[in-house]
Amino acid sequence: MLRETLSVVRDLPRLHEIASVLIRYGWGDVVRMLGISHILERAGRLLHWQTSSEISVLDLPVRIRLALTELGPTFVKLGQVLATRVDVFPPAWITEFEKLHSRVPAVPFEQIKPQLEAALGQPIAELFAQFDTEAFAAASIAQVHRATLKDGSRVVVKARRPDIIAKIEADLRILGHLARLMELELAEARRYRPTQIVQQLHRSLMRELDMVKEARNIDRFAQNFADDASVHIPRVYWPLCSETVNVQEELQGIPGTDLAAVRAAGLDLDVLAARGGDAVLKMILLDGYFHADPHPGNVIYLPGNVIGMVDFGMVGRLTEWRRGQIIDFLNALVLKDEEGMLNVLTLWAGEADIDEEKLAFDISELVFGYDNLSLKDVQIGPLLSEVTALMRDNNLTLPSDLTLLFKALITLEGLGRQLTPEFHMVDHLEPFIRQVYASRYTPNALARRARHGLREVMDVVLGLPRDLARLFRQARRGNLRIDLDLKRLDHFGHQLNRASNRLTMGILTASLVVGSSIIMTVEGGPTLFGLPLFGLLGFLIAFLNSLWILYSIWRSDKD
Repeated sequence: MLRETLSVVRDLPRLHEIASVLIRYGWGDVVRMLGISHILERAGRLLHWQTSSEISVLDLPVRIRLALTELGPTFVKLGQVLATRVDVFPPAWITEFEKLHSRVPAVPFEQIKPQLEAALGQPIAELFAQFDTEAFAAASIAQVHRATLKDGSRVVVKARRPDIIAKIEADLRILGHLARLMELELAEARRYRPTQIVQQLHRSLMRELDMVKEARNIDRFAQNFADDASVHIPRVYWPLCSETVNVQEELQGIPGTDLAAVRAAGLDLDVLAARGGDAVLKMILLDGYFHADPHPGNVIYLPGNVIGMVDFGMVGRLTEWRRGQIIDFLNALVLKDEEGMLNVLTLWAGEADIDEEKLAFDISELVFGYDNLSLKDVQIGPLLSEVTALMRDNNLTLPSDLTLLFKALITLEGLGRQLTPEFHMVDHLEPFIRQVYASRYTPNALARRARHGLREVMDVVLGLPRDLARLFRQARRGNLRIDLDLKRLDHFGHQLNRASNRLTMGILTASLVVGSSIIMTVEGGPTLFGLPLFGLLGFLIAFLNSLWILYSIWRSDKD
């Protein structure tokens, strides 16, 4: 408690800034409910609760986007994380979150140079034949400079902004406190799982702050595509990399955002779309390690219709077990298999309390809408959007490792259709699905699964004596505990409380009757109508208590 109090005091100026922005964009009521205003008023800060008329007429998602933009790097990244939660937020919100970008003015080179040379271990002039001191790209966490090594290799130097760690850590502490408060105070916010979103944001930011992790990501992708000449991953110059600096090959091609230049260069748009789609599907379905943000800005088109990819700060990872579920789900989508979709969605729901009958009906309605379409006319992006809408309607949320996947698939299909309207992801999905199913039932795969299953069975059997001995020891020591999850337990407790209240009133009433009867036999004291006053009052209170007990019993029978 003391640590949290000291943390709030330390972060008070930033907390005031956040609260002021929230209030200005029409979130004053939320600030009040979370108790932030109370803290700030006690600290002597005066808050103005008015919202400008121009802002008040904007839609809520727009106001949230503007507030996140004004609050800076951590909150912009929060918006980008929220843009991946297609299972939680409706399309209008996702559209606004996708507009968030972290492009900001670059830090002057004079400010970043000391940190850069300290990380590189040598003066810039000794390492590079040429270094462009003007950044060609700048984001909230890092900025990028073009350079040329002494051997003539063209590289890009990605350097972390100085003094950014302290501000991000303060923002994460504040967001953690706010998320916990929201779950406690705002019932309607709980379904969005704010603490889980902040944890996801924390992991994402920590990965992006460490330039070595991005370099490792690049090397991993380079290994996965070492035998594929149609995909080019930048080379990492490891001797020059550190936690604050990342030096990698500069891909000299046409940015994915410049389609006019792609056409002018004579590149084949159909081939580019096909190769890009196959590359990302291979990452997801075969490698289990994928670029989580394959939008046009992160793609470079190279001569020979080669796909180049950059910016590997945001990646997704999938276990073999999860990839099997995804294959089953995508296969059910392609084949319009309602039962298969229901089975996988039920698995993804985990321990959530779901209405399977309603979920099955909603899936049937979704599939019916595609009943008359051939496979080539099915677009995976809109279909996945409908699936996530179905999950929201049934209060289901995707596991955290799948939110990036759904977002990547939707972005990928948009990229492919931007290149050519004839791009159909279903055509590219089917070969991968067949390949995975074929490999699933090879003799080696069956033998591997059999060995794994046998090993699990043997672990259970051999561990049984040890587990029983531990159980008996706990029982002897009186430490055996049984956790029961009883439905309607709150209702049972409420009924028990009401019954104990009636019992208490009954005992009190009986005591009043007995005591009043004794008083009636005692001479002296004040009287009313010739009878002892206190005895009459006791009988009157006992009578009223009896009426309350009878009414309470009658009402409980009605309930």
